[in-house]
Amino acid sequence: MIKFGTGGWRGIIGKDFIYGNICLVAQGLADMIRQDGQLEKPVMLGFDRRFLSFEAACWIAETLCASGIPVWFMKRTAPTPLVMHTVKARNLNYGVQVTASHNPASYNGVKLIVAGGRDASEEITGRLEGLIAKAVPQSIPFAVAEGKGLITYPKNPFNDFIDSIQSQIRMDLIRQRGPRILFDPMHGSGAYPLMVLLYTARCTVDHINFERDAYFGGHTPAPSEISLSELRRKVPSLGYDLGIAFDGDGDRLGIIDRSGRYITANEILVLLYYYLHEHRGWRGPVVRNIATTHMLDRLAESFGETCYEVPVGFKHISQKIEETDAVLGGESSGGLTVRGHIHGKDSVYAAALLVEALCALQKSPAEIVDELYKKLGPHHTAEESFAFTPEEKQLVVASLMQRRELPHFSQNILRVSYLDGCKVYFADGSFIVCRFSGTEPLLRLYAEAPQMARAEGNVRQFREHIDSLLGRKQG
Repeated sequence: MIKFGTGGWRGIIGKDFIYGNICLVAQGLADMIRQDGQLEKPVMLGFDRRFLSFEAACWIAETLCASGIPVWFMKRTAPTPLVMHTVKARNLNYGVQVTASHNPASYNGVKLIVAGGRDASEEITGRLEGLIAKAVPQSIPFAVAEGKGLITYPKNPFNDFIDSIQSQIRMDLIRQRGPRILFDPMHGSGAYPLMVLLYTARCTVDHINFERDAYFGGHTPAPSEISLSELRRKVPSLGYDLGIAFDGDGDRLGIIDRSGRYITANEILVLLYYYLHEHRGWRGPVVRNIATTHMLDRLAESFGETCYEVPVGFKHISQKIEETDAVLGGESSGGLTVRGHIHGKDSVYAAALLVEALCALQKSPAEIVDELYKKLGPHHTAEESFAFTPEEKQLVVASLMQRRELPHFSQNILRVSYLDGCKVYFADGSFIVCRFSGTEPLLRLYAEAPQMARAEGNVRQFREHIDSLLGRKQG
């Protein structure tokens, strides 16, 4: 069965992500569009730099066009935020991006974007899954569809996207400071827009891992501390003011301080909320998912604001931003967006805003973050992920989610939430989350505490509890 998770449908290339399944997804979408009588508007179709992304985009176009649905086809690889922006700005009903985002190179997938440039809701993807199960794919050759005018090419989508971000960034502040930046797009599709913005702001920019590589240099294309070892080494040794990194489709951000220190996604969120609220004068709450730092809660409280918690999946964050007029929303995996921008995560906007903040405050990210730690207290995180079989998943769900059997923690438990997986809130403000990934066959543990030893201890204790439940040997 083809199932859509928090980031769309993803599968292993050659096993799940194959021609037949890709056409089934496209036909399911075509059937949904026809049922809703929405044939008059084209579907925006983009693709990233992964293996088979371009070919898959062509197959999707051929299937949609066979049902009489027009397609706007990108002429070059594009970041996911650009496709979302185009759907929003051109008032389209649907967009499709062929990507597996930050997943390993062996994966690819399809992300569905709906009206307003937002992630498809669970209701929409559930309906789509039902149509896919009954779909009988049809196809028309790409060249034939192009000749009939069913496949056309959107005019200047990169210009519109870049201009929209530039209009919201204090480019004058960046020009005054002229930072030297080393950029690592991790061989992904987010490279071009940020380079244009930084050059326009008169920054000195060099780059690494800029060319297309379907294997992403042997790394998982997620901007983590481990995967950014080259950037961490080169930024201080070559005298750069800042290192910036994107994931494979340009919607997650990683930052390296001039000292070589990795600035976590949690710290980026706190830094930007502080800057927007205190220096841009944007008043309002902030939004995070269940696995993101409670440091945001403390910062919001110090402002007299509220921090809202939502399940994992950026559609929940963007929806809550809209409901509450929040300043910013984000997640610990590196995705964020701000009020008034697109309804999805965008590392291009986030990176430009961060550069503005550093130039305005005339401090490095590490200096700002350390000042915030002094104000809000230490927040240390620990995490672990491990694979499971379908049978093991059933055992975990039955024990943890249904019978609600928890490890015997030594700390006092304040409450437990089953909003998304299982989250244990401790009386001292620390927490641990256990949930199944929506993009990979992994069980994830994520903990935060005032001391690293406690965060790591909580992860270890929960892992031992799961191992015992599954009859695994404990290492």
